[in-house]
Amino acid sequence: MAVTADYPFRFESSGRVANATPDDHVRDLIYQVLFTSPGERVNRPDFGCGLRQLVFMPNSDALATATQFVVQGSLERWLSDIIQVQFVRIQSREETITVEVGYIRKDTGERIEDSFTL
Repeated sequence: MAVTADYPFRFESSGRVANATPDDHVRDLIYQVLFTSPGERVNRPDFGCGLRQLVFMPNSDALATATQFVVQGSLERWLSDIIQVQFVRIQSREETITVEVGYIRKDTGERIEDSFTL
């Protein structure tokens, strides 16, 4: 099993680089896809789905539905070798957007549901 650095990068109290468990690593990868804006990475200008841009848009059901398609497409594009996306749910309440992602880890077959808030 490969050892992966935790995201965001940090050091433990012992001075070593903090490591992530395999489940945390997959969650970190999903987080990076969700919260990286296209154009933010120099060598991969189309990486990410730009969820942070929604902070400045009016909150509505139409926006939530459009965001659901963008998020699912980005996850399938960038993480299809690691996870199989089962569902993406977007809930918008006042100034908060919550993204729920259900997926199956391809290496273990484990079904996981995670929630990310913006």
